[in-house]
This record gives sequence, C-alpha cells and structure tokens, in this order.
Amino acid sequence: MNAVESGTANVFRYHAHYRVYWEDTDAGGVVYHARYLQFLERARSDWLASLGISQTELRREQGLVFAVTRMEIDFRKPARLEDELDVSVCVQSMGRARIDFSQQIRCRDDLLIEATVRAACLDAGRFSPARIPGEIREMLRVHNVS
Repeated sequence: MNAVESGTANVFRYHAHYRVYWEDTDAGGVVYHARYLQFLERARSDWLASLGISQTELRREQGLVFAVTRMEIDFRKPARLEDELDVSVCVQSMGRARIDFSQQIRCRDDLLIEATVRAACLDAGRFSPARIPGEIREMLRVHNVS
C-alpha cells in the first residue's frame, strides 16, 4: 500500500511499503548495503507512477529519462529478513533539469536510512541535460514543490 501525506510546511511525502526477502540479505539475514539503493529507486519510480508518469512513455514519446547523478546515504540501523519497510520520497527542490529528493527507510519506529538524491532529466539519446517537461513541473507545483 502506498500513501501520500501532508507534513509540516505543506511538504508532501510519498510512502511505499516493501518486505525484505532472502535475496535482499547476506548470510546473517541482514540487508546487504547495496539493496537499500534498490528500495530507494523503487520508491521514486512508484512515486512517479502514482503521479501518472510512465517512465517508458516519457522515454518513448519525449526521448527523456531520469538518472541519479548524486546520492548521499547515512546508514543508521540494519534491516533484517522479513522486515516491513516504509520508504518515503519527498521532493526538496527542482531546477530546470534536476529534482532533489530526501528519502528515508524506516522499520516500525526505527529510522534505518536517510538519503539525499539528485536526479537529472536527460535526453535519452545523448545523455545530456534536458528540461523537465512542463506537465511534470506542474504536477510538482500542485504538490507545493518550488
């Protein structure tokens, strides 16, 4: 189940929920560090889909893709096999060709991961910066992102 909540200062946060499987863990049943990147990516993709934005159509119809260009992660506590994770996405700011996110991964009341992520809008053929389409910018403005 996914949800959007309104937080302080009219900031909207998207939440996605994922279970930890064997394939996500090391031999001790602890989530392998690289898997957290996949949970963060999946939540950003699910967030776009919740807004009605198909990344496949964006590439096919407008020749655009989003790619991560910067990421900073603080690992606070480990997730373990069969944990239910809450992965949040919050857009912090947007430029002509980039979106800055803050993301968290929680298990119950425990904060496991805090991340800041920058994604660039790119021309899919040249992989050079491209303007974020107006309809996407408008969707983010509706959700109080500047």
